Amino acid sequence: MDVKIEESWKELLRPEFGKPYFGQIATLLKNEKMSNRTIYPPGGLIFNAFNTTPFDKVKIVLLGQDPYHGAGQAHGLSFSVQKPVPPPPSLGNIFKELHQDIGMPIPNHGDLTHWAQQGVLLLNASLTVRANEPMSHAKIGWAEFTDAVISKVSAGKEHVVFFLWGKFAQEKQVLVDETKHLVLKAAHPSPFSADKGFFGCRHFSKANQWLMKLGIDPIDWAL
Repeated sequence: MDVKIEESWKELLRPEFGKPYFGQIATLLKNEKMSNRTIYPPGGLIFNAFNTTPFDKVKIVLLGQDPYHGAGQAHGLSFSVQKPVPPPPSLGNIFKELHQDIGMPIPNHGDLTHWAQQGVLLLNASLTVRANEPMSHAKIGWAEFTDAVISKVSAGKEHVVFFLWGKFAQEKQVLVDETKHLVLKAAHPSPFSADKGFFGCRHFSKANQWLMKLGIDPIDWAL
């Protein structure tokens, strides 16, 4: 299957694109579109995380679960929303922690493209969702695909930081070789759990300190 995705990822993920489960994802999305269902993000942005962060640039993997399911929000980067959509609650809490951790001023928008361009792979476990139906595509095969992405990053790179926030993300820890990568775990930044260990985790400064110790340029978190 010819998938429109950045070349380094295309080469790496070619085996996945040929597997039956990936064909089933493509067929399901096509059928839902023909049934006039609205799917987020728009087709051209489904692989935005990969197109913005080529494989050789990946320094940090920030794993989300499901794309935003409201109009104009999702654009293929986990936790990120397009301007001028205001930051949703979880992203607002991420900004609060950044402010506490490194003193970053709270942004007036929620577009995280600047992070992705520097090597933060903003990966959702599911890459699509039906409008106003959270988790509606969680079981159509995306998890198999994104698990393969995590495994290939772990196997094919060194010195990547994995941000695993919340129980769902932490279940992916088994896919990461911790002898050569750094795993940072905390509660999810959602309003329901941020005060149970996300606030105060200082993951942003810890990640940069670890990268710099290895001679890797840190991330400029300011937006």
